[in-house]
Amino acid sequence: MSSSSSVHEDDQRLTAARDLEPLQAASKRRMLIIVNPYATTVSDRLRNLVVYALQGRFEVDAVDTEAQGHATELCREAAHEGYDVVVAFGGDGTVNEAANGLMGDPARGVGPSPTPLTCLPGGSANVFGKMLGIPSELVDATEHLLAMADDWRTHKVDLGVVNGRCFTFASGLGVDASVVERVDSNPRLKARLGAYYFTWAAISTFARRYLVHPPRMVTHAGEQRMEGVTTIVQNGSPFTYFQNRPIEVAEGAALDSGALAASVLHRARPLDMPSIAWRAFSRRARIARHRHVSSLPELTELTVRSADGRSLPLQVDGDYIGEVSEARYSILPRALNVVA
Repeated sequence: MSSSSSVHEDDQRLTAARDLEPLQAASKRRMLIIVNPYATTVSDRLRNLVVYALQGRFEVDAVDTEAQGHATELCREAAHEGYDVVVAFGGDGTVNEAANGLMGDPARGVGPSPTPLTCLPGGSANVFGKMLGIPSELVDATEHLLAMADDWRTHKVDLGVVNGRCFTFASGLGVDASVVERVDSNPRLKARLGAYYFTWAAISTFARRYLVHPPRMVTHAGEQRMEGVTTIVQNGSPFTYFQNRPIEVAEGAALDSGALAASVLHRARPLDMPSIAWRAFSRRARIARHRHVSSLPELTELTVRSADGRSLPLQVDGDYIGEVSEARYSILPRALNVVA
């Protein structure tokens, strides 16, 4: 099918979805859509079509983010504006900012909001949305949200926390954070090549920064102490996706388990990495069972510190945050309301 035919079909489906049994204004729930216009698959045409379709079942306001952190501020404001649901339309970074906004601002004495969060796929992976059962294709996801108007069920999920910042599904220090930093530095290639650009970035980053004398870290979890070059902490499963294939790292993570799960990679030598990569894509083998990987299930807190004085790269929900000397992790059980 040509791209023009596909675009026309999307237009028809979204228009038809809007006109299917529209609700009266008085019975519509109020929806705030927070749009990241710079996300991988978000265009003005799709934005307008999605908003038009959702107006058939919801009273919709849509706001574009203008800078990093803007989605967080918008969600904090939405909590006081009486919205029934917030929709993060972008990638996992937009979802992360929205979740943090709905958690309030303790420094200002603002508590968490009961307003539920949902999302529309606009990024390259859309991990949290897939975990919630939201389709990865935008038109399907929009139809899914329209159907929610007749089957409105909210539930609570856990949030992980690292150094005061919440995350919805995963955080990491070491190789994966360095890869995210590399990918985020070139958004055009990220949008154009998607998962394949991540693969290239992983290989080149490993060769440049972790092949010889990589930064080392010590992970403390209760009585356990482990040294390594990468630590992955998950609040849900899987860790990420390669296109639609789930990539599992830490075992035992779930959005409603009340606990975190972690994996520590003890070394990253050229002979080790091919077998780890094979396990990542295998349907049977597990990364956590590799001889140079240790698994830490059912954690409520852990701390990761630099072991050699060098700062450690940190990523949260697939966004590079910066370098830290220490990362303190904890969990907020049943902290976030979601609807999907």
